[in-house]
Amino acid sequence: MNKYKVLGLMSGTSLDGLDLAYCHFWKKGVAWDFEIRQCGAISYDKKLFEQLKNAIHLSEEEHLQLHHDYGNWLGHQARDFIEEHQLQIDFIASHGHTSHHRPEEGITFQLGDGQQLANASGAKVICDFRTLDVSLGGEGAPLVPIGDHLLLSEYQFCLNLGGISNISFQKNGKRLAYDIGMANMPLNYLTEQINLKYDNGGALARTGSLVPKLLEDLNALEYYQLPYPKSTGYEWFSSEVKPLLEKTESETKNLLHTVIHHNSEQIARAIKSKKPKGKSQVLVTGGGALNDFFVETLQEKLSRTCEVVIPPKKFIEYKEAMVFAFMGVLKHVGEINVYASVTGAERDSSSGEIFEPETRAD
Repeated sequence: MNKYKVLGLMSGTSLDGLDLAYCHFWKKGVAWDFEIRQCGAISYDKKLFEQLKNAIHLSEEEHLQLHHDYGNWLGHQARDFIEEHQLQIDFIASHGHTSHHRPEEGITFQLGDGQQLANASGAKVICDFRTLDVSLGGEGAPLVPIGDHLLLSEYQFCLNLGGISNISFQKNGKRLAYDIGMANMPLNYLTEQINLKYDNGGALARTGSLVPKLLEDLNALEYYQLPYPKSTGYEWFSSEVKPLLEKTESETKNLLHTVIHHNSEQIARAIKSKKPKGKSQVLVTGGGALNDFFVETLQEKLSRTCEVVIPPKKFIEYKEAMVFAFMGVLKHVGEINVYASVTGAERDSSSGEIFEPETRAD
């Protein structure tokens, strides 16, 4: 039985830092199994945070330089992590950090140059998991459903609450998934305005009151009416969501409270539209799963339709890094790692680019 030892790297739209998950994967018969063996997170310093946050506005030359530098930075973080924990790895699988995602224009870009990452870490690297799918007419997102399908099939719904919210589920023998809308991105934006990194446990939001007009305006956004497959990102937040928050005159606690109700209503609406049967369970991961007020509000909106399941904290925080490690394994063995049923591409694909460390002549 082959056991693959992989370090997964993930940086999400919430920009809370780099997640590293050292995982083992193996096959039992035709089914895959996994274990997260070691994990860690590295916060971005102020300079790198601002560079990544504003990458969408950089010139082509500046963007390419950041791609190069960030890949080098990722490689050094990976190397230090491997050495610190004395890990044996087969390769690194890196998601990178998404700077541009406009699949309707055939554009997606994940910062973190694979060759620089390989050179700095001294390890084989598999990265760039979205580009091929977008070139095939797909959304290039969400990608995590491959892990939901092959590693977590006991749950009827897998919900990820990162910067954005996305859901994955099984229908007529196919795995389907899409981005529902926002999750932590507007919440973090609001807390930044009062010099708070995030609202721990949703404590501030819990003390707030609903702002009816803001709730109405958020719920009326056109994106929610679009059919899936669909995906969204910072561009949509910046152009459609942020202006609504900025023009609403109310205390931050009320804005946070309203956004959580909005997020929960849209998620509950999406789940209920799938007509869940029996004792359906919704597995919730991503940073939003640690926001107690968000989770309670979601369960309230779902009523008795489904049970919200919150897994151990390690799994909540590192599921995405684990799944990208798994996508690397699937690419390595030549198996499908992106489903057309999820992204809307013309076909399934085994996505990712492979980089070996360059040896330099003396």
